[in-house]
Amino acid sequence: MRSQVIVSWGEPSTYHFDLEEVQPMPHDLARHWLDEQFTELGCDPIRPTGKVLTADKILCVAQAAGEARFRDAAQRPWAMAFARAASAALAKPVVSVDVPGQALSY
Repeated sequence: MRSQVIVSWGEPSTYHFDLEEVQPMPHDLARHWLDEQFTELGCDPIRPTGKVLTADKILCVAQAAGEARFRDAAQRPWAMAFARAASAALAKPVVSVDVPGQALSY
């Protein structure tokens, strides 16, 4: 089964992370990693109720991290950790993150 995460800031700024040969991240570790990044990057809840869904965390973390973290080779380990966490937290093999559109699909 194909396993990948795509993070896009619009064409041509689309970054593909192939997870076929990468060790899967356990679900609980993925949620913990996203929680840490959400706090560390100073993300705010999207919803007025203050409730933060996993999809919201993924979108907020990607946006707060910025495109450079996904583009730059020196940041590749962080970007791969993001991709592994997003895939594991949603339990979906293919995840697409549209940062400017604030949309997540799988």
